[in-house]
Amino acid sequence: MGSYDFLVVGGGIAGLSAVIRLAEQGRVLCVTKESLAESNTSYAQGGIAVAMGGKVDVELHLSDTIGAGDGLVDQAAAETLVNEGPLRVEELLGWGTEFDRSAAGELLRTREGAHSLSRILHAHGDATGREIARALLAHVRLLPTVELREWTTTVDLVVEAGRVVGATLLDRDERLTEVRTGAVLIASGGAGQVYSDTTNPAVATGDGIAMAYRAGAAVEDMEFYQFHPTAFLGEGAPRFLLSEALRGEGALLVNARGERFMLAQHAQAELAPRDVVARAITREALDGPVYLDMRGVQGVEFRERFPGISGFLAEYQLDLARDLVPVRPAAHYLMGGIRTDVAGRTTLPGLYAAGEAACTGVHGANRLASNSLLEGLVFGVAAAASMIAEIGPVQTSDSTSSMKESLQTFHSSQLIEEWIAKLRDLMWRDAGLLRDAEGLHRAEAALQTMKESMPGGMTRREVEARNLFTVAGMIVQCALGREESRGAHFRNDFPKRNALAEHSILEQGRLRFEVCL
Repeated sequence: MGSYDFLVVGGGIAGLSAVIRLAEQGRVLCVTKESLAESNTSYAQGGIAVAMGGKVDVELHLSDTIGAGDGLVDQAAAETLVNEGPLRVEELLGWGTEFDRSAAGELLRTREGAHSLSRILHAHGDATGREIARALLAHVRLLPTVELREWTTTVDLVVEAGRVVGATLLDRDERLTEVRTGAVLIASGGAGQVYSDTTNPAVATGDGIAMAYRAGAAVEDMEFYQFHPTAFLGEGAPRFLLSEALRGEGALLVNARGERFMLAQHAQAELAPRDVVARAITREALDGPVYLDMRGVQGVEFRERFPGISGFLAEYQLDLARDLVPVRPAAHYLMGGIRTDVAGRTTLPGLYAAGEAACTGVHGANRLASNSLLEGLVFGVAAAASMIAEIGPVQTSDSTSSMKESLQTFHSSQLIEEWIAKLRDLMWRDAGLLRDAEGLHRAEAALQTMKESMPGGMTRREVEARNLFTVAGMIVQCALGREESRGAHFRNDFPKRNALAEHSILEQGRLRFEVCL
């Protein structure tokens, strides 16, 4: 398979942004678990938040980001995000990204929850992530020093003398290979599949976070999982994301009696931070269904503005202009992840991380809407710069591994799926949107019992099962340790926010808290 200077795990916006920079300095291998088109980036509907209106716009974007993060946003990370964002988006435009424009050719902007003004760029109505991924991939495919390898699962990192020097890969035919490289970037996205209800695609099983943790890297703020307020609720239907941009265009939330309820919850009503809206919907749903109501919105052609959403709803005989659409929260985005600085460095030499798999502290306790694509874009580039500056001597070699034989067990596919479903159900029930010590201790005990029957083989699904188990344990341990309610983490038994804002740090099984800077 040859030798590589850099290995990038993940082909979403963070990974591909980094690949473009790394390709200027050496040979890059970029691996993705499925096709390059299948990433969380491609599923991002609403848009990308970016302050392209000058100094005041940038300052407001910073203020909005810090406000949404509920006291836990790292100031330096947020400043990097909003200051670098316009430059990175200009690059996207230069690479052919087709954001929606007015008849006069001006970029169209919309507003989403907790934003003080309209700054969200979108593409093809509600297919922003897919368009950005298309443009990035088209550019990457032109780079002669890049090898793109699809349908390849990264099983574990290779660590020697305290430094990451490569990774073990599993191909589509379940053959294991060890690849050595000068530096590894984890840009593998989030872990929404740890919950039974999620807007994330099936590939989002927390692989990069789990393997980094097993290798010895610290993870941060794993208790902060954002639940998107409005996922479609239909019998037998997937939890399809109904973008926050719908509320940005004027959609209301109403309860089973047809009454608005967000006016009493927050000054920004339906455009309040996501954690506020999600909890409000959950509580209202105790008395009956909650609906998204766009019937009174004027001046918007829904099939043009939201073609993907409109097409999905049509499959269930629903129309935004005519019908109330049933919704409920679903796991959407992990604010925590592999601990990094603003330059993408983890606590483990040779290992870098960017995007949803990483935690710079930029989102604090609750991510501001549409900051996720910008995060991947900005910090993917930053991580690449660090890798180029700090790469050590490359000792590249490929060797076929015998791990498959030594770890293979006899789990059937059905048993694995049942085991994963049980894990996801217990996490939704006991470590989901509303938490308390009783439920979290119950989850902790259940995970310990499930460990005895955890799949131990080396198929892709068995690898994913172990990664989901690892991530679930992190979330539960950190959620138990945080005895307060802050942002996306809500404890019924500790409903107030502590005076001191602290990040949770988990490393080699030990949990500690550090004051937010």
